[in-house]
Amino acid sequence: MKSTGIVRKVDELGRIVLPIELRRTLDIEVKDALEIYVEGDAIMLKKYEPSCIFCGSSDGIQDFKGKNVCSACKSQIAK
Repeated sequence: MKSTGIVRKVDELGRIVLPIELRRTLDIEVKDALEIYVEGDAIMLKKYEPSCIFCGSSDGIQDFKGKNVCSACKSQIAK
């Protein structure tokens, strides 16, 4: 993990502000979803990318009855 040297305090509601420089660098826009991971005593945030429930691919994701399915798996299901 690489340190940015940026320190932010957590507010009363548990929120932190991600600096604009980080949001621009990581292409995080308003209302984008972030995934939260914990590794040991570290908290990691990652921009959420939906993936296929069958193969894990994030290419060509479509909603199929409330589930994320890639186009390749959807065509295999249709056979």
